[in-house]
Amino acid sequence: MPYWTRGKAGRETPEDLFRLLYLGWLVAFSFKVLGASWDVSWHFKWLRDDLAPPHLLNSVGTAIALALTIIHVYTGYGVDKMAQRLIAWGTGVFLVAVPLDLINHRINGLDITSWSPSHLMLYIGTFFMICGVIRGWFVRARPGRMRTMVLGGLFVFLFENVWFPAQHQEYGVYSIAAWDRGQPEAEPILIKFAADQIGLPVDDRAVALHFALPVPDQLYPLYAVIAAVLVAVYARAMIGRMFSATAVVAVYVAFRTLIWPLLALAGFPHSAVPVFLIVGALAVDLSFLIRIPALRVLVGSLAATVLLDQALRFQHATFIAPPLVTPMTMVIGWAGLAVLWAAAEWSFSRHTLRAQEREAVVSATATP
Repeated sequence: MPYWTRGKAGRETPEDLFRLLYLGWLVAFSFKVLGASWDVSWHFKWLRDDLAPPHLLNSVGTAIALALTIIHVYTGYGVDKMAQRLIAWGTGVFLVAVPLDLINHRINGLDITSWSPSHLMLYIGTFFMICGVIRGWFVRARPGRMRTMVLGGLFVFLFENVWFPAQHQEYGVYSIAAWDRGQPEAEPILIKFAADQIGLPVDDRAVALHFALPVPDQLYPLYAVIAAVLVAVYARAMIGRMFSATAVVAVYVAFRTLIWPLLALAGFPHSAVPVFLIVGALAVDLSFLIRIPALRVLVGSLAATVLLDQALRFQHATFIAPPLVTPMTMVIGWAGLAVLWAAAEWSFSRHTLRAQEREAVVSATATP
C-alpha cells in the first residue's frame, strides 16, 4: 500500500517491488498458456462452452494481468512510457476482443478456426501485452543471470502466443486422419453441430475438412518462416546469448511434447508437435555470427527458410505434420522474412534493443 500512489511511467522502482511485479507477470502468463493449450484440444473434442474449464483457467491469468496493468498505468512503477503503452493497449484490445468473440459465436455458431477475426484480436492484444512486459524488464532489469532467465521465459510466452493459431492445423491433420480411420476424436454432438451448420450429412468428409483444415495449406509454412523466425530473431538480439533463440523455441517445443501425452491420456485429441521450428531458430542463432547486418539478413533469412522447409518435409515423411506446399510458397516466405528481418535490424539500433548495448546503459545508470 505505501507504493499505491499516482506516478508517471519511468519513476524509480524499488528492486523488491520491481521483481514482484514481473513475478506476477510470469504467473499470469503461465495460467494463460496452460488454459490456452488445453483450450485448443478441448474445442476439437467438445461443443463450445463459455464456462469450459480451459476458459476459466485462462481467465485467472487474464485477471492477474489486468491487475498488473492497472498497477503499471496508475503508479508508473516498473515500466517506461513505451512499455506502459504497449501493456495498456494490449490489455485493452484483449478485453474488447472477449465480448466480440462471444457475439461472434452467438451469430456464426461453432467458428472453431483459430484464424477468425475475433480470435486474432485476442492474440494481438496478448502480443502487445507481452511485448510491453518484455520491454519493461529489458529496460529496467539489472544485468545478470536473473535478467537473462526471465527475459528468456518471457520470450517463450511470446513465441507461444504468436504460434498459437497455427496449432489449428497441427490438431487438424490428426483430426482428418482419425476421421478417415472411422474413429473421429470429436464427440458426436460436436460432429452433428458442425454438419448441421454447413448443411452436410454427418458422414461427409467435407465436415471434417471444413472445421479441421479451414485455411489454405500455404498459411502454415508461411507463418512458420515469417512469424516464428522473426520472434526468434528478436529473442537472439535482446537476450544476447549464443543459442538463445534455439533455447526459446526448444523450451516451447518441449512444453508441447510434455503436454501432448497428458492431454492424450485424458482422452483429448492429439496434435502434431512443431519440432521442425527448432531448426529455423538454430539458423537464426548461427546467422548472428555474421557481423554485417545486411549480409546477416540475406544469409540468415535464406538459411532459415531452406532449413525450415526441409525439416518440415522430414517431419511430414517420418511422423506427421500439416500438408506440404510447393517451393514457390517458401520463396514468398523468404522474401517476406528478409524484409521484416531488415526492419528488425533497424529497430535494434533505433530503440537500443541489442542486449549488450542495453546492459551497458543499465549498468551506467545503476552505478553511483
